[in-house]
Amino acid sequence: MIWGTLSANAAGMLVVPTVSVACFFLWMDRNFGTHFFEAQRGGQPLLWQHLFWMFAHPWVYMIVLPAMGIVSDAIPTFCRRPLVGYTAVVLSTVLTQMIGFGVWLHHMFTTGLPVLGLSFFGATSLLITIPSAVQVFSWVATIWTGRPVFTTAMLFFTGFIVLFVIGGVSGFMSGAVPVDWELHNTYFIVGHIHYVLIGINLFPVIGAVYYWFPKITGRLLNETLGKINFWIMFVGFNVGFFTMHITGLMGMPRRLYTYPAGLGWHVPNLITTIGAFILAFGILLFFINVGYSLKRGAIAGPNPWDAHSLEWSVSSPPPPYNFAVIPSVASRHPLWEDRIGEGEGRSVLDRGLVLDDHHETLGVSVFDGVPDMIFKMPSPTYLPLLLTLCISAGFAGLISHIWAISYAGLGLGVLVSLIWLWPREEVGQRELLHG
Repeated sequence: MIWGTLSANAAGMLVVPTVSVACFFLWMDRNFGTHFFEAQRGGQPLLWQHLFWMFAHPWVYMIVLPAMGIVSDAIPTFCRRPLVGYTAVVLSTVLTQMIGFGVWLHHMFTTGLPVLGLSFFGATSLLITIPSAVQVFSWVATIWTGRPVFTTAMLFFTGFIVLFVIGGVSGFMSGAVPVDWELHNTYFIVGHIHYVLIGINLFPVIGAVYYWFPKITGRLLNETLGKINFWIMFVGFNVGFFTMHITGLMGMPRRLYTYPAGLGWHVPNLITTIGAFILAFGILLFFINVGYSLKRGAIAGPNPWDAHSLEWSVSSPPPPYNFAVIPSVASRHPLWEDRIGEGEGRSVLDRGLVLDDHHETLGVSVFDGVPDMIFKMPSPTYLPLLLTLCISAGFAGLISHIWAISYAGLGLGVLVSLIWLWPREEVGQRELLHG
């Protein structure tokens, strides 16, 4: 999950500016007569699509990679063994996000772009399936070679694998240029994106809630209600959104709220509607389970799943300070070291450095991660919130053409930034641990 989040955050720093520039160009066209996108005055309408999809396709991976990381972190707990091919999964996670920067054009195969460009981006769209397949085989191998315990959380994670394969195959299909020419702007694409954004994202997140809810609250979610919740959601989701692929193959275009009778779309659309209501009922059961378990759930204890990772070594819910001492971790599975013989040394969780002088953090050596100094950190402040309000006011003024508010908001934002970032003597001081 950390690698998936890191990849998503790095991508966000690179792609969010592109959609910001697109919005700024559009705002300039509408308010000051520029012509970035206006074809009659020499602009390029396709520039909007390029800028938007250069953001939006990496954004899809920014959403799903942390969720896929949740699955990679949690499946070993319920399979009673480490993840198969951990290093390959990490590399695949990073590569998926990197290759995701080079596939935005497959959303534009029908816009009349040169065939050579279509070929390049079609090949990249097919290439990105390789790191995704590596992760699927890793999850399946972990289940196959482990001793899986099918709790509600594990059901959501294994259900996710099924949905991931279906959504991946439908995406793989639309990455081929001739196929995309037939499927573009049909309900096939709607079905695919629902498998990506709900099947590949929502199912792991709900599984994660079942997994970490005991750690957060100290109480277990009800397993019987949870399994009913899963099967209703799983069946409803596939009834609703797999049918959309069939409707799309029958030629139904997207973004239409009505259509003539007699085209053969009535029955599959009715099935989709039924599936959507079943899915909604399953989600309602999930919230009922959360509300019930917050008050009456079974007491969890510190490690109800016999999990392997560090957060399960403290009480549930964790104390405000989290760890009384900074633990020394020698392996990826510090709570399973005796069982699996992992790590050159032994993790030490109950002895270590105490950071009790206001806000501090450890500095470690670059190569082996051994703590060697303590860094003083900034104190809590409302200045970031104030900066956000200033920037919001500035942009609200730009949109509403109230320039005084814009100048005031952006000017105050610069001032607040200077105050926030002004060097303070206590911040950045270092105290060596050994002399």
